[in-house]
Amino acid sequence: MIREFPTFKQQQELNWTSIQSFRTLCNKMTSELQRQLSERESNENISSVEKHISDREIAEALDELEIVNAYLYSIEALMERIFDTKISNNIELKFKEIANELAPDPLNVDRLILNRLFHQTPDFPDKKNFN
Repeated sequence: MIREFPTFKQQQELNWTSIQSFRTLCNKMTSELQRQLSERESNENISSVEKHISDREIAEALDELEIVNAYLYSIEALMERIFDTKISNNIELKFKEIANELAPDPLNVDRLILNRLFHQTPDFPDKKNFN
């Protein structure tokens, strides 16, 4: 992800998006579990096949999801503070430079040549060098 999104601003946006999508998924799951639990309470004649998740499992999951959602809201509040941080273009360029050091492009021609040389063995000769 560093190579794909090497700037400070891109990392901000990526993390914000990730938190938002996780929060959306958790909220949807919470709603779905609450719906299932209320349907079960109103309709006691649910067969065991339809009841592959126990009421207890649902209740425990809802408790855990409530905690996760609280954490996600806290992270979101912190992320808003991070979005207040502004970085100059020169610093953004330095971010890109450091990102290239941390996560070099695996398809870079020089890197591919070095990898190929590194992986050659006498048992596995390069086709071009095969006599």
